[in-house]
Amino acid sequence: MPSATITDPDDERVADFRDLKAGDRRPGTERGTGPVIVEGAPAVERLLASGYRVRAVFGVPGRVAALDLPDGVPAYEADKWVLSEVIGFRLTRGVLASADRRPPEDVDALLAGPDRAAPRRLAVLEGLNDAENLGSIARSAVALGVDGLLLDPRCADPLYRRSVRVSMGHVLSLPFAVLPDWPAGLERLRQAGYLTVALTPAPDAVDLADVDARSHPRTAVLLGAEGPGLTREAQQAARVRARIPMRDGVDSLGVAAAAAVAFATLR
Repeated sequence: MPSATITDPDDERVADFRDLKAGDRRPGTERGTGPVIVEGAPAVERLLASGYRVRAVFGVPGRVAALDLPDGVPAYEADKWVLSEVIGFRLTRGVLASADRRPPEDVDALLAGPDRAAPRRLAVLEGLNDAENLGSIARSAVALGVDGLLLDPRCADPLYRRSVRVSMGHVLSLPFAVLPDWPAGLERLRQAGYLTVALTPAPDAVDLADVDARSHPRTAVLLGAEGPGLTREAQQAARVRARIPMRDGVDSLGVAAAAAVAFATLR
């Protein structure tokens, strides 16, 4: 289907993309609702390969035409000035897409996995309310063999625009669920056979390299928010407290970097 040209920034056909800086914080819009917004050709290609239903594609001439769009996906083009006026900022990636949001998975369904093949590695996040950190963790998770995300109720929305952008669209291929009973619900991981490893810089924690992932077919890495880290209650609920050894004078890594190190070490 050929692209339609947008010349009026108020055109309702591109309403999904209007004022993206406000995002799901628009008045009257609840957190974690509204369409998923994906930026940049590589991320849009990953969206097209995912199970999300694409609502529309919008970009500058040439970028939209370069995409292999399925039949029936509305496609719109505009010059860079109209595009910027619609979305509320200058887009260097040239193309965006919107998709219907999918709800989080049921926790038991996530732990069981597709065809009852339980995920071997999980990332469990507590209080991680920075969307960009969450997106970076999701990108590392997909790259380094983590099969899903389990979030506490305070975590950021993994489908928020900035999270999807930083993940380069990889978060769209990563199953996620919310564990409402926190941290008591972590007991469900133990019952499902997971070794739960709480990451902390505390000096009395064991060296992460000493946690033998090969002897534990299922491992879940617990990570806390930037700064405060995991709460004491979450650490107490884990089977193992582990630290990444570092030079003297450096007390910790950023949570996204720490996550990548942990995922690679426990792969």
